[in-house]
Amino acid sequence: MNLNQEKLLDLRERKDKILQMGGPKNIDKQHSRGKLTARERIDCLFDKNTFSETDALVKHRCTLFGMEGKEIPADGAVCGSGKIRGKNAFVAAQDFTTAGGSFGEMHGKKFCKTIDAAAKCGAPFIQIIDSGGLRLQEGQDASEAYALLFRRHTLYSGVIPQITLLLGSCGGGAAYGPALSDFIIMVEGVSRMYMGGPAFAKTMLGEVKTEEELGGTSLHGRITGLCDFVTKDDKEAIEIAKDILSYLPSNNREQPLVIDTGDDPDRVNKGIMDILPEDSKSPFNMYKIIHEIVDNGKFLEVKKDFARNMITGFGRFNGQSVGILANNSQFMGGVIDVNAAVKHARFVRLCDAYNIPIIHLQDSPAVLIGQAEEKRAIIKHGSKMLHAITEATVPKITIIIRNSYAGAQLCMANIPMGADYVFAWPTAEITSVGPDTAASIIFAKEISNAEKPDELRAQRIKEYTKLFINPYVAAERAYIDDVIEPEQSRSILINTLQLLKNKVDERPWKKHSIIQL
Repeated sequence: MNLNQEKLLDLRERKDKILQMGGPKNIDKQHSRGKLTARERIDCLFDKNTFSETDALVKHRCTLFGMEGKEIPADGAVCGSGKIRGKNAFVAAQDFTTAGGSFGEMHGKKFCKTIDAAAKCGAPFIQIIDSGGLRLQEGQDASEAYALLFRRHTLYSGVIPQITLLLGSCGGGAAYGPALSDFIIMVEGVSRMYMGGPAFAKTMLGEVKTEEELGGTSLHGRITGLCDFVTKDDKEAIEIAKDILSYLPSNNREQPLVIDTGDDPDRVNKGIMDILPEDSKSPFNMYKIIHEIVDNGKFLEVKKDFARNMITGFGRFNGQSVGILANNSQFMGGVIDVNAAVKHARFVRLCDAYNIPIIHLQDSPAVLIGQAEEKRAIIKHGSKMLHAITEATVPKITIIIRNSYAGAQLCMANIPMGADYVFAWPTAEITSVGPDTAASIIFAKEISNAEKPDELRAQRIKEYTKLFINPYVAAERAYIDDVIEPEQSRSILINTLQLLKNKVDERPWKKHSIIQL
Protein backbone atom coordinates (compact mmCIF):
# COMPACT_ATOMS: atom_id res chain seq x y z
CA MET A 1 0.00 0.00 0.00
CA ASN A 2 1.47 3.34 -1.02
CA LEU A 3 1.16 6.62 0.85
CA ASN A 4 -1.82 7.85 -1.17
CA GLN A 5 -3.73 4.64 -0.56
CA GLU A 6 -3.00 4.92 3.14
CA LYS A 7 -4.46 8.44 3.15
CA LEU A 8 -7.55 7.20 1.35
CA LEU A 9 -7.97 4.39 3.84
CA ASP A 10 -7.58 6.86 6.71
CA LEU A 11 -10.37 9.02 5.24
CA ARG A 12 -12.67 6.04 4.90
CA GLU A 13 -12.01 4.92 8.47
CA ARG A 14 -12.69 8.40 9.82
CA LYS A 15 -15.98 8.71 7.94
CA ASP A 16 -17.05 5.18 8.78
CA LYS A 17 -16.59 5.96 12.47
CA ILE A 18 -18.68 9.11 12.07
CA LEU A 19 -21.46 7.16 10.36
CA GLN A 20 -21.78 4.99 13.49
CA MET A 21 -22.65 8.15 15.49
CA GLY A 22 -23.38 7.15 19.11
CA GLY A 23 -22.84 3.45 18.48
CA PRO A 24 -25.15 0.41 18.63
CA LYS A 25 -26.05 0.74 22.33
CA ASN A 26 -27.22 4.35 22.04
CA ILE A 27 -28.96 3.65 18.74
CA ASP A 28 -30.90 0.81 20.41
CA LYS A 29 -31.93 3.21 23.18
CA GLN A 30 -33.15 5.69 20.57
CA HIS A 31 -35.22 3.00 18.87
CA SER A 32 -36.65 1.85 22.21
CA ARG A 33 -38.11 5.34 22.64
CA GLY A 34 -39.91 4.98 19.31
CA LYS A 35 -37.50 7.35 17.57
CA LEU A 36 -35.28 7.06 14.53
CA THR A 37 -31.67 8.30 14.47
CA ALA A 38 -30.73 11.44 12.58
CA ARG A 39 -29.34 9.46 9.66
CA GLU A 40 -32.42 7.22 9.51
CA ARG A 41 -34.64 10.29 9.45
CA ILE A 42 -32.60 11.80 6.65
CA ASP A 43 -32.87 8.57 4.66
CA CYS A 44 -36.67 8.81 4.96
CA LEU A 45 -36.71 12.51 4.09
CA PHE A 46 -34.62 12.60 0.91
CA ASP A 47 -35.02 10.83 -2.41
CA LYS A 48 -32.90 7.70 -2.54
CA ASN A 49 -29.16 8.27 -3.10
CA THR A 50 -29.48 12.07 -3.35
CA PHE A 51 -28.31 13.18 0.11
CA SER A 52 -24.80 14.64 0.33
CA GLU A 53 -23.40 15.35 3.79
CA THR A 54 -21.24 18.35 4.62
CA ASP A 55 -19.07 19.14 7.64
CA ALA A 56 -19.13 15.55 8.88
CA LEU A 57 -15.53 15.97 10.10
CA VAL A 58 -16.27 19.00 12.28
CA LYS A 59 -15.13 18.68 15.92
CA HIS A 60 -15.77 20.70 19.05
CA ARG A 61 -12.85 22.57 20.60
CA CYS A 62 -13.90 22.56 24.26
CA THR A 63 -11.30 21.42 26.81
CA LEU A 64 -13.23 22.09 30.02
CA PHE A 65 -15.16 19.79 32.38
CA GLY A 66 -13.91 16.55 30.86
CA MET A 67 -14.48 17.58 27.26
CA GLU A 68 -10.80 17.50 26.26
CA GLY A 69 -10.30 14.64 23.83
CA LYS A 70 -13.97 13.60 23.99
CA GLU A 71 -15.16 12.36 20.62
CA ILE A 72 -18.61 13.49 19.45
CA PRO A 73 -19.09 12.20 15.88
CA ALA A 74 -20.14 15.05 13.52
CA ASP A 75 -20.46 17.09 16.74
CA GLY A 76 -23.96 15.65 17.12
CA ALA A 77 -25.42 17.20 13.96
CA VAL A 78 -25.84 15.70 10.49
CA CYS A 79 -26.05 18.41 7.82
CA GLY A 80 -26.24 18.49 4.06
CA SER A 81 -28.49 18.64 1.02
CA GLY A 82 -30.33 16.45 -1.44
CA LYS A 83 -33.62 16.18 -3.27
CA ILE A 84 -37.09 15.82 -1.80
CA ARG A 85 -39.57 14.66 -4.43
CA GLY A 86 -37.18 15.94 -7.06
CA LYS A 87 -36.58 19.40 -5.55
CA ASN A 88 -33.39 20.60 -3.83
CA ALA A 89 -33.52 20.97 -0.05
CA PHE A 90 -31.15 21.33 2.90
CA VAL A 91 -31.25 19.69 6.32
CA ALA A 92 -29.59 20.07 9.71
CA ALA A 93 -30.45 17.18 12.02
CA GLN A 94 -29.57 16.72 15.66
CA ASP A 95 -28.60 13.19 16.68
CA PHE A 96 -29.59 12.26 20.23
CA THR A 97 -27.29 9.22 20.20
CA THR A 98 -24.20 11.47 20.30
CA ALA A 99 -23.89 13.53 23.50
CA GLY A 100 -27.68 13.70 23.63
CA GLY A 101 -27.71 15.88 20.53
CA SER A 102 -26.50 18.74 22.72
CA PHE A 103 -26.14 22.13 21.07
CA GLY A 104 -22.53 23.25 21.14
CA GLU A 105 -20.53 25.95 19.38
CA MET A 106 -19.54 23.97 16.28
CA HIS A 107 -22.85 22.09 16.27
CA GLY A 108 -24.61 25.46 16.06
CA LYS A 109 -22.26 26.80 13.42
CA LYS A 110 -23.05 23.74 11.27
CA PHE A 111 -26.74 24.66 11.49
CA CYS A 112 -25.90 28.27 10.54
CA LYS A 113 -23.74 27.21 7.61
CA THR A 114 -26.49 24.91 6.32
CA ILE A 115 -29.28 27.49 6.47
CA ASP A 116 -26.96 30.04 4.82
CA ALA A 117 -26.35 27.58 1.99
CA ALA A 118 -30.08 26.96 1.64
CA ALA A 119 -30.75 30.69 1.33
CA LYS A 120 -27.91 31.14 -1.16
CA CYS A 121 -29.25 28.31 -3.32
CA GLY A 122 -32.89 29.34 -2.92
CA ALA A 123 -33.96 26.02 -1.41
CA PRO A 124 -36.02 24.97 1.64
CA PHE A 125 -34.36 24.37 5.00
CA ILE A 126 -35.50 21.58 7.31
CA GLN A 127 -34.21 21.31 10.85
CA ILE A 128 -34.68 18.09 12.79
CA ILE A 129 -34.67 18.81 16.52
CA ASP A 130 -33.95 16.11 19.10
CA SER A 131 -31.67 17.44 21.81
CA GLY A 132 -30.89 17.39 25.49
CA GLY A 133 -30.30 21.15 25.25
CA LEU A 134 -27.35 23.51 25.43
CA ARG A 135 -23.91 21.93 25.89
CA LEU A 136 -23.21 23.58 29.21
CA GLN A 137 -19.49 22.65 29.23
CA GLU A 138 -18.97 25.10 26.35
CA GLY A 139 -20.62 28.00 28.15
CA GLN A 140 -21.04 31.21 26.18
CA ASP A 141 -19.47 29.70 23.06
CA ALA A 142 -22.53 27.47 22.73
CA SER A 143 -25.19 30.05 23.59
CA GLU A 144 -23.71 32.58 21.14
CA ALA A 145 -24.30 30.02 18.39
CA TYR A 146 -28.01 30.05 19.27
CA ALA A 147 -28.11 33.78 18.62
CA LEU A 148 -26.32 33.34 15.29
CA LEU A 149 -28.91 30.75 14.24
CA PHE A 150 -31.98 32.65 15.43
CA ARG A 151 -30.89 35.74 13.51
CA ARG A 152 -30.71 33.63 10.35
CA HIS A 153 -34.15 32.12 10.97
CA THR A 154 -35.48 35.67 11.10
CA LEU A 155 -33.55 37.05 8.11
CA TYR A 156 -34.61 34.15 5.90
CA SER A 157 -38.21 34.12 7.12
CA GLY A 158 -40.44 34.46 4.06
CA VAL A 159 -37.41 33.99 1.80
CA ILE A 160 -37.03 30.20 1.89
CA PRO A 161 -39.46 27.72 3.48
CA GLN A 162 -38.29 26.66 6.94
CA ILE A 163 -39.72 23.51 8.48
CA THR A 164 -39.01 22.19 11.97
CA LEU A 165 -39.37 18.47 12.54
CA LEU A 166 -39.49 18.46 16.34
CA LEU A 167 -38.94 14.77 16.98
CA GLY A 168 -37.73 14.83 20.57
CA SER A 169 -37.13 17.42 23.28
CA CYS A 170 -36.41 21.11 22.80
CA GLY A 171 -36.01 23.11 25.98
CA GLY A 172 -34.97 26.55 27.14
CA GLY A 173 -33.77 29.14 24.66
CA ALA A 174 -33.54 26.45 21.98
CA ALA A 175 -37.33 26.53 21.71
CA TYR A 176 -37.14 29.88 19.94
CA GLY A 177 -35.63 28.17 16.89
CA PRO A 178 -38.74 26.15 16.02
CA ALA A 179 -40.96 29.14 16.83
CA LEU A 180 -39.05 31.22 14.25
CA SER A 181 -39.62 28.67 11.48
CA ASP A 182 -42.66 28.45 9.18
CA PHE A 183 -44.01 25.09 10.31
CA ILE A 184 -43.56 22.90 13.37
CA ILE A 185 -44.32 19.18 13.19
CA MET A 186 -44.43 17.19 16.44
CA VAL A 187 -44.94 13.54 17.40
CA GLU A 188 -47.60 12.73 19.97
CA GLY A 189 -46.17 11.45 23.25
CA VAL A 190 -42.57 12.06 22.12
CA SER A 191 -42.08 15.73 21.18
CA ARG A 192 -41.74 18.40 23.87
CA MET A 193 -40.99 22.09 23.66
CA TYR A 194 -40.78 24.39 26.70
CA MET A 195 -38.83 27.30 28.15
CA GLY A 196 -38.20 25.35 31.34
CA GLY A 197 -38.52 21.62 31.96
CA PRO A 198 -39.88 19.82 35.04
CA ALA A 199 -36.70 20.27 37.09
CA PHE A 200 -36.60 24.03 36.43
CA ALA A 201 -40.32 24.43 37.11
CA LYS A 202 -40.01 22.61 40.43
CA THR A 203 -36.86 24.42 41.58
CA MET A 204 -37.81 27.93 40.53
CA LEU A 205 -41.61 27.91 40.85
CA GLY A 206 -42.44 24.98 43.06
CA GLU A 207 -44.56 23.50 40.28
CA VAL A 208 -44.61 19.75 39.80
CA LYS A 209 -45.37 19.18 36.13
CA THR A 210 -44.51 16.54 33.56
CA GLU A 211 -42.72 17.22 30.30
CA GLU A 212 -45.98 16.56 28.47
CA GLU A 213 -47.88 19.08 30.59
CA LEU A 214 -45.21 21.75 30.10
CA GLY A 215 -44.68 21.34 26.38
CA GLY A 216 -46.31 18.34 24.75
CA THR A 217 -48.54 18.11 21.70
CA SER A 218 -51.73 18.60 23.72
CA LEU A 219 -50.47 22.00 24.82
CA HIS A 220 -48.95 23.23 21.57
CA GLY A 221 -51.38 21.53 19.21
CA ARG A 222 -54.61 22.64 20.90
CA ILE A 223 -53.93 25.52 23.28
CA THR A 224 -50.97 27.63 22.12
CA GLY A 225 -51.28 26.80 18.42
CA LEU A 226 -47.50 26.77 18.11
CA CYS A 227 -47.54 23.28 16.57
CA ASP A 228 -48.90 22.99 13.02
CA PHE A 229 -49.09 19.19 12.72
CA VAL A 230 -49.28 16.39 15.28
CA THR A 231 -48.27 12.93 14.04
CA LYS A 232 -48.06 9.42 15.41
CA ASP A 233 -44.37 8.78 14.68
CA ASP A 234 -41.22 10.02 12.94
CA LYS A 235 -42.12 8.58 9.56
CA GLU A 236 -45.53 10.25 9.44
CA ALA A 237 -43.96 13.55 10.49
CA ILE A 238 -41.43 13.31 7.66
CA GLU A 239 -44.17 12.56 5.11
CA ILE A 240 -46.07 15.64 6.29
CA ALA A 241 -42.92 17.74 5.74
CA LYS A 242 -42.72 16.42 2.18
CA ASP A 243 -46.39 17.21 1.60
CA ILE A 244 -45.92 20.78 2.84
CA LEU A 245 -43.01 21.33 0.46
CA SER A 246 -45.10 20.05 -2.45
CA TYR A 247 -47.43 23.05 -2.03
CA LEU A 248 -44.65 25.62 -1.62
CA PRO A 249 -42.13 27.07 -4.06
CA SER A 250 -38.45 26.58 -3.27
CA ASN A 251 -38.15 30.27 -2.41
CA ASN A 252 -40.08 33.55 -2.46
CA ARG A 253 -38.94 34.46 -5.99
CA GLU A 254 -40.53 31.39 -7.53
CA GLN A 255 -44.11 30.25 -8.07
CA PRO A 256 -45.38 26.96 -6.62
CA LEU A 257 -45.26 24.09 -9.09
CA VAL A 258 -48.45 23.36 -11.00
CA ILE A 259 -49.07 19.62 -10.85
CA ASP A 260 -51.28 17.54 -13.12
CA THR A 261 -53.74 16.08 -10.62
CA GLY A 262 -55.98 14.53 -13.25
CA ASP A 263 -59.08 16.22 -11.82
CA ASP A 264 -61.36 17.83 -14.44
CA PRO A 265 -61.28 21.64 -14.06
CA ASP A 266 -64.86 21.77 -15.38
CA ARG A 267 -66.14 19.23 -12.88
CA VAL A 268 -69.55 20.25 -11.55
CA ASN A 269 -70.01 20.23 -7.78
CA LYS A 270 -73.26 18.34 -8.02
CA GLY A 271 -75.43 18.54 -4.91
CA ILE A 272 -72.98 20.74 -3.02
CA MET A 273 -75.70 23.08 -1.76
CA ASP A 274 -77.39 20.12 -0.05
CA ILE A 275 -74.55 20.24 2.50
CA LEU A 276 -76.18 23.34 3.99
CA PRO A 277 -79.15 23.04 6.37
CA GLU A 278 -82.21 25.18 5.61
CA ASP A 279 -81.83 27.04 8.91
CA SER A 280 -78.92 29.45 8.41
CA LYS A 281 -78.16 29.34 12.12
CA SER A 282 -77.63 25.58 12.15
CA PRO A 283 -74.04 24.29 11.89
CA PHE A 284 -72.79 22.28 8.93
CA ASN A 285 -69.62 20.51 7.84
CA MET A 286 -67.48 23.05 5.94
CA TYR A 287 -64.90 20.34 5.26
CA LYS A 288 -67.38 18.67 2.91
CA ILE A 289 -67.47 21.82 0.76
CA ILE A 290 -63.68 22.11 0.77
CA HIS A 291 -63.17 18.46 -0.20
CA GLU A 292 -65.79 18.78 -2.93
CA ILE A 293 -64.22 21.77 -4.71
CA VAL A 294 -60.46 21.05 -4.47
CA ASP A 295 -58.59 18.68 -6.78
CA ASN A 296 -59.29 15.06 -5.88
CA GLY A 297 -60.73 16.11 -2.53
CA LYS A 298 -57.20 16.52 -1.12
CA PHE A 299 -56.78 19.12 1.61
CA LEU A 300 -53.72 19.49 3.89
CA GLU A 301 -55.00 21.16 7.03
CA VAL A 302 -52.67 23.34 9.12
CA LYS A 303 -53.17 23.74 12.91
CA LYS A 304 -56.11 21.33 12.78
CA ASP A 305 -56.64 21.13 16.56
CA PHE A 306 -56.13 24.83 17.34
CA ALA A 307 -58.94 27.41 17.01
CA ARG A 308 -61.22 24.90 15.30
CA ASN A 309 -63.71 27.63 14.45
CA MET A 310 -61.22 28.68 11.74
CA ILE A 311 -60.00 26.22 9.09
CA THR A 312 -56.67 26.80 7.35
CA GLY A 313 -54.80 24.62 4.90
CA PHE A 314 -53.55 23.87 1.40
CA GLY A 315 -55.35 22.48 -1.62
CA ARG A 316 -55.11 22.59 -5.40
CA PHE A 317 -57.31 23.91 -8.16
CA ASN A 318 -56.43 22.50 -11.58
CA GLY A 319 -53.03 21.64 -10.13
CA GLN A 320 -52.35 25.13 -8.75
CA SER A 321 -51.46 25.39 -5.07
CA VAL A 322 -53.78 27.59 -2.99
CA GLY A 323 -54.26 28.49 0.65
CA ILE A 324 -57.81 28.04 1.93
CA LEU A 325 -59.31 29.81 4.94
CA ALA A 326 -62.84 28.97 6.05
CA ASN A 327 -65.12 29.52 9.02
CA ASN A 328 -66.30 26.39 10.81
CA SER A 329 -69.83 26.70 12.19
CA GLN A 330 -69.47 23.39 14.05
CA PHE A 331 -67.26 25.19 16.58
CA MET A 332 -68.48 28.36 18.28
CA GLY A 333 -70.88 28.86 15.37
CA GLY A 334 -67.98 30.08 13.23
CA VAL A 335 -67.56 33.20 15.35
CA ILE A 336 -64.08 34.72 15.15
CA ASP A 337 -62.26 34.85 18.50
CA VAL A 338 -58.68 35.77 19.41
CA ASN A 339 -57.24 32.36 18.54
CA ALA A 340 -59.05 32.19 15.21
CA ALA A 341 -57.82 35.68 14.31
CA VAL A 342 -54.18 34.85 15.07
CA LYS A 343 -54.42 31.54 13.19
CA HIS A 344 -55.95 33.27 10.17
CA ALA A 345 -53.48 36.17 10.03
CA ARG A 346 -50.40 33.95 10.25
CA PHE A 347 -51.62 31.66 7.49
CA VAL A 348 -52.47 34.58 5.18
CA ARG A 349 -49.00 36.07 5.67
CA LEU A 350 -47.37 32.69 5.06
CA CYS A 351 -49.26 32.19 1.78
CA ASP A 352 -48.47 35.71 0.64
CA ALA A 353 -44.76 35.29 1.39
CA TYR A 354 -44.56 32.24 -0.87
CA ASN A 355 -46.78 33.43 -3.73
CA ILE A 356 -49.70 31.15 -2.94
CA PRO A 357 -53.17 32.49 -3.89
CA ILE A 358 -55.66 32.81 -1.05
CA ILE A 359 -59.27 31.62 -1.07
CA HIS A 360 -61.71 32.52 1.71
CA LEU A 361 -64.94 30.61 2.31
CA GLN A 362 -67.08 32.90 4.45
CA ASP A 363 -69.63 31.74 7.01
CA SER A 364 -69.21 33.81 10.16
CA PRO A 365 -71.94 35.71 12.01
CA ALA A 366 -69.60 37.91 14.02
CA VAL A 367 -66.38 38.67 15.80
CA LEU A 368 -66.75 37.48 19.39
CA ILE A 369 -67.79 40.17 21.89
CA GLY A 370 -68.08 40.39 25.68
CA GLN A 371 -65.82 41.37 28.54
CA ALA A 372 -63.90 38.10 28.60
CA GLU A 373 -62.91 38.40 24.94
CA GLU A 374 -62.16 42.12 25.27
CA LYS A 375 -59.73 41.23 28.06
CA ARG A 376 -58.07 38.79 25.68
CA ALA A 377 -57.61 41.78 23.32
CA ILE A 378 -59.92 40.77 20.47
CA ILE A 379 -59.55 44.21 18.88
CA LYS A 380 -55.76 43.98 18.85
CA HIS A 381 -55.67 40.42 17.56
CA GLY A 382 -58.61 40.86 15.21
CA SER A 383 -56.81 43.75 13.55
CA LYS A 384 -54.09 41.29 12.52
CA MET A 385 -56.55 39.69 10.11
CA LEU A 386 -57.30 43.03 8.45
CA HIS A 387 -53.60 43.86 8.33
CA ALA A 388 -52.68 40.50 6.81
CA ILE A 389 -55.41 40.59 4.15
CA THR A 390 -54.61 44.15 3.10
CA GLU A 391 -50.88 43.51 3.03
CA ALA A 392 -51.17 40.35 0.90
CA THR A 393 -50.47 40.94 -2.80
CA VAL A 394 -51.25 37.45 -4.07
CA PRO A 395 -54.58 36.71 -5.80
CA LYS A 396 -57.40 36.80 -3.22
CA ILE A 397 -60.80 35.26 -3.95
CA THR A 398 -63.75 34.98 -1.58
CA ILE A 399 -66.90 32.90 -1.77
CA ILE A 400 -69.62 33.81 0.73
CA ILE A 401 -71.31 30.54 1.54
CA ARG A 402 -73.73 31.73 4.18
CA ASN A 403 -73.24 34.23 7.05
CA SER A 404 -71.31 37.41 6.27
CA TYR A 405 -71.94 39.91 9.03
CA ALA A 406 -70.28 43.00 10.42
CA GLY A 407 -66.58 42.74 11.34
CA ALA A 408 -66.43 39.09 10.31
CA GLN A 409 -67.26 40.13 6.74
CA LEU A 410 -64.19 42.35 6.63
CA CYS A 411 -61.92 39.88 8.42
CA MET A 412 -62.73 37.17 5.89
CA ALA A 413 -61.74 39.40 2.94
CA ASN A 414 -64.39 41.47 1.20
CA ILE A 415 -63.76 43.80 -1.77
CA PRO A 416 -63.01 46.97 0.26
CA MET A 417 -60.38 45.01 2.20
CA GLY A 418 -58.63 44.07 -1.04
CA ALA A 419 -60.21 40.85 -2.26
CA ASP A 420 -59.83 40.68 -6.05
CA TYR A 421 -63.12 38.86 -6.58
CA VAL A 422 -65.99 38.09 -4.21
CA PHE A 423 -68.72 35.65 -5.14
CA ALA A 424 -71.76 34.59 -3.14
CA TRP A 425 -74.03 31.60 -3.08
CA PRO A 426 -77.77 32.38 -3.14
CA THR A 427 -77.78 31.19 0.49
CA ALA A 428 -75.50 34.08 1.52
CA GLU A 429 -76.63 36.60 4.12
CA ILE A 430 -74.60 39.76 3.60
CA THR A 431 -75.31 42.69 5.88
CA SER A 432 -73.87 44.79 8.69
CA VAL A 433 -75.70 43.13 11.60
CA GLY A 434 -78.24 40.38 12.13
CA PRO A 435 -81.98 41.16 11.93
CA ASP A 436 -82.54 40.69 15.69
CA THR A 437 -79.85 43.24 16.53
CA ALA A 438 -80.93 45.67 13.82
CA ALA A 439 -84.59 45.57 14.83
CA SER A 440 -83.78 46.09 18.50
CA ILE A 441 -81.83 49.26 17.64
CA ILE A 442 -83.62 50.79 14.65
CA PHE A 443 -87.13 50.21 15.97
CA ALA A 444 -86.38 50.36 19.70
CA LYS A 445 -88.57 53.38 20.47
CA GLU A 446 -91.43 52.21 18.26
CA ILE A 447 -91.42 48.74 19.82
CA SER A 448 -91.25 50.03 23.41
CA ASN A 449 -94.29 52.26 22.81
CA ALA A 450 -96.35 49.59 21.05
CA GLU A 451 -99.40 47.93 22.62
CA LYS A 452 -98.07 44.53 21.58
CA PRO A 453 -94.28 44.98 21.52
CA ASP A 454 -93.43 41.30 20.89
CA GLU A 455 -95.66 41.13 17.83
CA LEU A 456 -94.31 44.40 16.43
CA ARG A 457 -90.74 43.30 17.08
CA ALA A 458 -91.32 40.03 15.22
CA GLN A 459 -92.90 41.95 12.33
CA ARG A 460 -89.99 44.39 12.05
CA ILE A 461 -87.46 41.54 12.18
CA LYS A 462 -89.31 39.81 9.35
CA GLU A 463 -89.32 43.02 7.28
CA TYR A 464 -85.60 43.63 7.87
CA THR A 465 -84.79 40.01 7.03
CA LYS A 466 -86.68 40.13 3.75
CA LEU A 467 -85.02 43.38 2.75
CA PHE A 468 -81.40 42.81 3.77
CA ILE A 469 -80.72 39.15 4.65
CA ASN A 470 -79.71 37.97 1.18
CA PRO A 471 -76.85 38.48 -1.29
CA TYR A 472 -78.74 40.72 -3.70
CA VAL A 473 -78.48 44.11 -1.98
CA ALA A 474 -74.69 43.65 -1.93
CA ALA A 475 -74.76 42.62 -5.61
CA GLU A 476 -76.88 45.68 -6.55
CA ARG A 477 -74.27 47.95 -4.99
CA ALA A 478 -71.33 46.00 -6.50
CA TYR A 479 -70.07 44.98 -3.07
CA ILE A 480 -69.79 41.49 -4.52
CA ASP A 481 -69.01 40.49 -8.10
CA ASP A 482 -71.70 37.88 -8.64
CA VAL A 483 -74.18 35.51 -7.08
CA ILE A 484 -73.25 32.10 -8.45
CA GLU A 485 -74.67 28.62 -8.81
CA PRO A 486 -73.02 26.62 -5.99
CA GLU A 487 -72.41 23.69 -8.33
CA GLN A 488 -70.17 25.96 -10.44
CA SER A 489 -67.95 26.95 -7.50
CA ARG A 490 -64.96 24.86 -8.52
CA SER A 491 -64.90 25.94 -12.17
CA ILE A 492 -65.45 29.60 -11.24
CA LEU A 493 -62.52 29.51 -8.80
CA ILE A 494 -60.27 27.87 -11.40
CA ASN A 495 -61.19 30.41 -14.08
CA THR A 496 -60.71 33.33 -11.68
CA LEU A 497 -57.31 32.04 -10.55
CA GLN A 498 -56.30 31.89 -14.20
CA LEU A 499 -57.45 35.50 -14.70
CA LEU A 500 -55.33 36.62 -11.76
CA LYS A 501 -52.25 34.69 -12.83
CA ASN A 502 -50.33 37.83 -13.77
CA LYS A 503 -51.85 40.12 -11.15
CA VAL A 504 -49.92 43.33 -10.46
CA ASP A 505 -50.40 45.04 -7.10
CA GLU A 506 -48.44 48.27 -6.69
CA ARG A 507 -47.80 49.43 -3.12
CA PRO A 508 -46.18 52.45 -1.47
CA TRP A 509 -42.55 51.83 -0.56
CA LYS A 510 -41.94 51.00 3.09
CA LYS A 511 -39.67 48.83 5.19
CA HIS A 512 -42.54 47.01 6.88
CA SER A 513 -45.95 47.59 8.39
CA ILE A 514 -46.52 48.30 12.08
CA ILE A 515 -48.76 45.39 12.97
CA GLN A 516 -50.27 44.85 16.41
CA LEU A 517 -48.33 42.14 18.24
